[in-house]
Amino acid sequence: MSKASKKVESTNHSFSLDEKDMAILRELQQNARATVKEIADKVHLSTTPVHERIKRMEETGVIRQYATLVDHSMVKKGLMVICYVSLKQHNRNAGAKFIRSIYEMNEVIECYNISGEFDFMLKVVAENMDAYYDFHVNKLSQAENLGHVQSVFVMGVIKQTHVLVY
Repeated sequence: MSKASKKVESTNHSFSLDEKDMAILRELQQNARATVKEIADKVHLSTTPVHERIKRMEETGVIRQYATLVDHSMVKKGLMVICYVSLKQHNRNAGAKFIRSIYEMNEVIECYNISGEFDFMLKVVAENMDAYYDFHVNKLSQAENLGHVQSVFVMGVIKQTHVLVY
């Protein structure tokens, strides 16, 4: 497979992303509110093929959603915590229950199933230490099958990006 073409597989079909697709993705990552015309001008295509390519990437799941990135400190979520969580039992049902409980916790903005000493890594935001304590004691610690939790408090963000295509 050439460097200019990357194969993408979705549940429905597979197709290749060419350099124009990658250029469109780069533009959308920088400004998801850009018009098709603005993108077309930058990638040197007419609007119809750009629109069709975007639609195809949306339908196949390459583009999952459009979002507004919010500065957590500007919306009273100044405390960011990375929580490492291990479960007591490691079976499908126990893991699925824990995952369902995470979906109910608005403070958890990211959750990863990880390898190593812990089973999950959570990214949690809260207004302050009191709010985090309340979350930890009254929500997270109440999850079934919870083994051990280690909280690491983020002192500062050095790099934070959602750019995958560069």
